[in-house]
Amino acid sequence: MKFQKILFFSCLVVVAFSCKRAPNKIVEKKINTVVEHAKGFDIQQFDGYTKLLIKAPYPGATEQFEYILIPKGNDIPKEVRNLNIIRTPIEKIVVTSTTHIPMLELLEETNSLVGFPNTQYISSEKTRNLIDQGNIKELGKEEGINTEILLDLQPELVVGFSMSSNNKMFSNIEKAGIQVLLNGDWLEETPLGRAEWLKFFAALYAKENLADSIFETIKNDYQEAAILAKAATNRPTVLSGVQFKDVWNLPGGDSFVAQFLKDANTNYLWKDTKGKGSLALSFETVFEKGQKAQLWLAPGHYTSYKQLKEANDHYTQFEAFQTKNIFSFNNKKGANGGVIYYELAPVQPHIVLKDIIKIAHPDLLPNYTPFFLAQLNE
Repeated sequence: MKFQKILFFSCLVVVAFSCKRAPNKIVEKKINTVVEHAKGFDIQQFDGYTKLLIKAPYPGATEQFEYILIPKGNDIPKEVRNLNIIRTPIEKIVVTSTTHIPMLELLEETNSLVGFPNTQYISSEKTRNLIDQGNIKELGKEEGINTEILLDLQPELVVGFSMSSNNKMFSNIEKAGIQVLLNGDWLEETPLGRAEWLKFFAALYAKENLADSIFETIKNDYQEAAILAKAATNRPTVLSGVQFKDVWNLPGGDSFVAQFLKDANTNYLWKDTKGKGSLALSFETVFEKGQKAQLWLAPGHYTSYKQLKEANDHYTQFEAFQTKNIFSFNNKKGANGGVIYYELAPVQPHIVLKDIIKIAHPDLLPNYTPFFLAQLNE
């Protein structure tokens, strides 16, 4: 499961990127900025073109990349002729994360997708049909895209993600004349920030208005749910994660996962820790603090109490295990076994939040059925 490797536990593809900058400072008259919550990118509209800025292409990046988006058929303004030009709307694209698929689908641009590495990890029925029909080609492994097939496809763009700025594969793709854009949605600190990367794709297809409308609905639903959660008088204590190879990984206090738990009005026991990613703790440390937690969310890949007990009998000593209050995102899977949550959730944060609220405060959403979260099987 591809981007499943990133959501809580971050097992990432290393890709690269390079970008030329303007040799001279250009005086521009900005008309509008349309990004509200995301910190990793920005879209600025000018007279005659749009500027796409990638501000956080990979962890710890100190540079940002700029692209000038100009409608096909329009002249290129002289002040931006030496910059990275992308003609829109894009007609042929390659993306490299399953989280990109729902964004293309929301924009009704799945037909522009011509290739994908490890297509078996895609769960969307709509996109799987296109794969089965041969419209989306298999590009091999994400860390070693088959460049021969890629060059045959001649996409206008490859959208990747990265842990650093140094990778020979993507450099070679760029040298072959194919633009590479780094998508850093997984680096965002808030659920709405991650979802707003929908606008990143929308700019490539000149569908900014559609993306604005979709995101506005997502944002409003999310914020309404968060307001509803504040009405709860009880804030259940929450434990998350699971032990793997003697290390218990659970969300840091500054992570988007911790933000979900805060907005759901729960008491996440590690809310005061620092870090946007995962904490790596010992079993003993977690047990001391989390033994009495009322809820246990996202216990790794486990989907049943039996599996947890067989993995480590000490799990049975947690109160949430004894009261059967452990809930997983892994129960709902696609045709090939991919977990739906990891593919779809980044662009559906309002649904994730409602799922957590339903588990934590069932009376607030009496008629709601969780979509992603489910209690562990016996």
